[in-house]
Amino acid sequence: MAERPISVVSYAAKSDEEPPLPAYLGLVTVYNALFAGLLLVAVRSGRRLPERVALSDMLLFGVATFQLSRIITRDKVTSSVRAPFTEIEEPGADGALKETPSGSGLRRALGELLTCPFCISQWIATALMGSLLFAPRVTRIAASVLGIVALSDVLQYAREFARKQAEA
Repeated sequence: MAERPISVVSYAAKSDEEPPLPAYLGLVTVYNALFAGLLLVAVRSGRRLPERVALSDMLLFGVATFQLSRIITRDKVTSSVRAPFTEIEEPGADGALKETPSGSGLRRALGELLTCPFCISQWIATALMGSLLFAPRVTRIAASVLGIVALSDVLQYAREFARKQAEA
């Protein structure tokens, strides 16, 4: 039998409990209010919204979003941020932690957000784009750092893979 692919829904909700729909609605409301507020402040402060985002920025911020989502949702160092909302299942093979959301209601919804790189990516991408409107140079530097770390991670995995192949 073929293995079912992981979907964002099954990834975020690995429990027999009913999903905390009112809490999800609350998070969606907060996200939309923050996004609308960000755009309103940008326009009211005289910033012109770009007609389009440059492809180079799309690529840079895409990699930065990927990397920051992994840092927030998996790194041991950020486990203290996730701890009130999650339970540790096991350490991952790559040093990342495997955690599951705990509690119910808003606590569970936040746990799902903080353990799902797909889910948190929307928030991160929005923050990066908002930051680009107000501080483009600083934002590109921060995104570049995250991009460099992502490239370094790829090289670390490639080196480890090559080492294991040489030993085999």
